[in-house]
Amino acid sequence: MPHQPAFHTHQRWSTIQAPDRCPFTSFSADIPMLSPRHPGSRVAAPALFALVLFAVALLAVAALPALAFDAQTPAADRLVGTRVGDFRLTNVSSGDEVWLYGLSIGNQFLGRVLNLRKVQAVVLVFVSPGCPLGDKYLPRLGDIAKTYAEKGVLVFGIASGAGETPETLKAWASERQATIPILHDPGNAIADALLVERSNDAILVDIRGVIRYRGAIDDQHGYDASLPEPRQTFLTAAIDAVLDGQPKRIDPRGTAVAGCRLTKVAAKKSPLAELDRVRPTSSEISAWLDDHDPAPSIVGQVTWSDDVAGILQAKCQSCHRPGQVGGFSLLEYDDAFRHAAMIAEVVENRRMPPWHADPRHGHFANDRRLTAADRAKLLQWVEDGAPRGTGLEPSPRQFPAGWTIGTPDIVFEIPEETTVPAQGTLPYVNLSVPTNFTADVWVQAAEARPSNHGVVHHIIVYVDAPGERRGRGPDGLGHLCGYAPGDMPSIYPPGTAKRIPAGSTLRFQIHYTPNGLQATDRSSVGLILAKEPPAREALTVGIANPRFVIPAGAPAHPVQSQHVLKQPARLLAFMPHMHLRGKAFRYTLEQSESAPEVLLDVPAYDFGWQSYYTLTAARELATGTRIVCDALFDNSPANLANPDPTRNVTWGEQTWEEMMIGYIDIDFPREDARPQEE
Repeated sequence: MPHQPAFHTHQRWSTIQAPDRCPFTSFSADIPMLSPRHPGSRVAAPALFALVLFAVALLAVAALPALAFDAQTPAADRLVGTRVGDFRLTNVSSGDEVWLYGLSIGNQFLGRVLNLRKVQAVVLVFVSPGCPLGDKYLPRLGDIAKTYAEKGVLVFGIASGAGETPETLKAWASERQATIPILHDPGNAIADALLVERSNDAILVDIRGVIRYRGAIDDQHGYDASLPEPRQTFLTAAIDAVLDGQPKRIDPRGTAVAGCRLTKVAAKKSPLAELDRVRPTSSEISAWLDDHDPAPSIVGQVTWSDDVAGILQAKCQSCHRPGQVGGFSLLEYDDAFRHAAMIAEVVENRRMPPWHADPRHGHFANDRRLTAADRAKLLQWVEDGAPRGTGLEPSPRQFPAGWTIGTPDIVFEIPEETTVPAQGTLPYVNLSVPTNFTADVWVQAAEARPSNHGVVHHIIVYVDAPGERRGRGPDGLGHLCGYAPGDMPSIYPPGTAKRIPAGSTLRFQIHYTPNGLQATDRSSVGLILAKEPPAREALTVGIANPRFVIPAGAPAHPVQSQHVLKQPARLLAFMPHMHLRGKAFRYTLEQSESAPEVLLDVPAYDFGWQSYYTLTAARELATGTRIVCDALFDNSPANLANPDPTRNVTWGEQTWEEMMIGYIDIDFPREDARPQEE
């Protein structure tokens, strides 16, 4: 049976001292040795500063600038100005033991024994294998280490998560091509002593062993957004201040950290302030969910084998498995155990599974939300220490190796491979592929598919018919199909199909997300054609308003568009589309003899998730029905994804511009005239 780590109380590890004496003259600390070679032994730290500790960081998604702590936050809560006691950890790649105040350190990464008298500062960054945010920062840490090596600055990654072993950490460091040493912190003793709760927490220690900076590496990546380049480089600015002999330039409050919560042995609540969540479920919606869909007050004993494995199979594993965009796998018990604390956090605040529709309006076939019972079970499982259980685990979920829709009749690939860099953010890639169709073609099913799921966040494939505005012609053709983790391809019911006119071009819009390793992708779309002309035609209508100006600094600028049906149709699905300033989007149905009805409300629009919302049952709409789309845009500095809050913004295809389109999927009898946009 695979090893099940146990939560237990760990011996107190005292490392924090007031900086009353220089460590190079009389400082010593009598502490437990944390080296696997000498478990439980004790040592008096030498009087010479010779430090070493290793760093990395992980997590998914997206990216927010880090936020400064409130002015009232005392520096003591960050331990800034206190001295770090000695410790000894193991370099997982070389097997060497590293002392913070050791006399010498063998370091295979530099290929020589370090002369510690040249060390001016040490950076300790806490890492969590599989954390998407940390994976993005790992190359950046390597760059920082290389840049400052000749100036006497050492950079280390510390892995403190429960369930990690030297073997798993060594394999991860090799896979991620880590160029900084990674140290194993068994029992999270060092993380607890330094009050670390998240990966990406960077601690800068000067030559006296005093913490001079604590917080984020920079502001490029956050939970739900990424900037093309960092605006503020907190860590390197602090390093420069220390090297210049001017540590008072550093704000002792530090900065808040965006990273994955560490699953700990005997984890305890940290007193540190934390970064506000981006676009969390509103308190109003959370209260409604608690009232109308209450979680069971008692769920009984919850184990991986009896409960959790099945929940993760149904709701999480389509993204969280090797080669997919989820960042880390949740296929096995050991995977889930290592990420248990982060699972609890994102389930508690309803960030995962990702679903942005207000549950008070509409019923959707692809609703990713957890049931109240499943949510309660996951939270109880983590609270109980993530037990494995003794029951029979469910059979592994089988995922299709090829096309979900079956073997396509036609496949179109993008013209050539796209190279995705290890770091940074990329503008949306738009690539066109001619169909060379000489007659209209009827599509029964369409599926967009990346060749590299690990770096493709989503794909939208548009039909650009001859003589029509790109992506949104008078026929309302526009959208053909899309890909997003966990979403299904476009499959129409028998008797319904979508038309691609002769001479059309397919336009791929692809959102690539660098994950810390350089990669390539050649996405494609597969089509299954209807065997005969259908009775009903499926159509995607873009309800757009391109005539707007969003004022600089406006926190909630409204823009409206609408569409009136000129004949009966069935409503099938929605997809709101805005860019980085998009804040909220709502579809409202207006009919002559009834009150307005909200069809879909997305109160916290997230550009990172281009989600389709497919109705559980098609909605019959009469002639004259009006669908109104209301959007809000946040062009203020408070929107951390905002490319430039100082400029007015108008319509444009680039992500630093804006769009306002409420896509709807409808179908109608093919003998009827095609609906026209107003």
